[in-house]
Amino acid sequence: MKILHTSDWHLGHQLHGYSRDYEHQAFLDWLAETLEQQQIDALLVAGDIFDTANPPASAWRMLYRFMARLAKTMPQLNVVMIGGNHDSPSKLDAPHELLKAFDLHMVGGIHRGEDGQLDHQRMLVPLTNRSGEQTAWVLAVPFLRSADLRTDDLSEEDDRLIKGVETLYAEMTQAARELKNSQQALIGMGHAFMASGKLSEMSERRVLGGNQHALPASIFADDISYVALGHLHLAQRVAKKEHVRYSGSPLPLSMSERDYKHQVVVVELDGDQVIDIEPITIPRAVDMLKVPRSPAPLEQVLEELEALEVDDLPREQQPFLEVHVRLDKPRALLREKVLAALDGKAIRLAKITPHYQQQERQDDLRHRRLSDVSPQQVFALSWGKKYDGEPDEAMAAAFESLLGQLEDSETVTE
Repeated sequence: MKILHTSDWHLGHQLHGYSRDYEHQAFLDWLAETLEQQQIDALLVAGDIFDTANPPASAWRMLYRFMARLAKTMPQLNVVMIGGNHDSPSKLDAPHELLKAFDLHMVGGIHRGEDGQLDHQRMLVPLTNRSGEQTAWVLAVPFLRSADLRTDDLSEEDDRLIKGVETLYAEMTQAARELKNSQQALIGMGHAFMASGKLSEMSERRVLGGNQHALPASIFADDISYVALGHLHLAQRVAKKEHVRYSGSPLPLSMSERDYKHQVVVVELDGDQVIDIEPITIPRAVDMLKVPRSPAPLEQVLEELEALEVDDLPREQQPFLEVHVRLDKPRALLREKVLAALDGKAIRLAKITPHYQQQERQDDLRHRRLSDVSPQQVFALSWGKKYDGEPDEAMAAAFESLLGQLEDSETVTE
């Protein structure tokens, strides 16, 4: 059978105030065509389907139109989607029974019975091939929040969060083993930050409490044939394991991701053995430009912008532009001068990044918009102003933990 692994769609995303609907629709159209051309048996979406816990109605319509298209053109296709840290578990779980009737499985969050036991059935999804034969079981484990884990019985010497995740996956794997036969594969899914994973600037962060809680690849048992991961936007293997992979996001979610080679991953299995793993590059629907290639004085930057040639395209197809300018001090009307140089050009100014000469990194941050810096950078700047120096590892980890708790509480509120 053939499986297509994708993740981190972030439907409803905006880049510096600009809608990404055109790009997302172009991706979904391309994905539907690829599923048909590749004769895929199962589509796995490893979390962060939406960009926020309360996505706009247009994002839901886009998702449902895509799923309706698949149900009509590929009725035998298995579809399994899990929630990510950006998704609302309750909102994803709401249409579960309806979607399941069309063999579309959406698992937003962990479910337990009144006795606290995991609902294995909800997260174990059988996959069938084109002949209708069941060939695999998917461990559809969504993003795990600390409240999903059972850590009371763990040793004080254990890292409770890592051990809690490991225990949950072990329980799910054992439940799947009891259902599978010798010819059926086990496919893992997860949305998490794995040890050795490469983060992108501004659009991702560590989850589950900080770097010391990066999950080891050993949480996935050796008899799991393939692991489809989400959360990191750069497509990559985990711990050099060919079968444990992030597919990456289908489009760049920040200007820093402009050079990523966005892709989906097609996995072919024969019984419980992976016989081929093939990344397929996703065509870029909208360009991202950086002018100049390295920071330059304002006068030079304005000259390059005035000389910039771009095609005349509709607004939603116009390239995004990031401008890097070197300054000796803040300049009044900087944005207005840049916009004047771009007057009449079919381009969307996403951000202006100033680089100040002979100033420390923290001074540089003071002249940037809040939307252009990460929470960690703001925390480090505030710490340095009050106490001098950088926050130590324990304090940085505590801050990451607070960020995670805040995100959890926002999701619950939704």
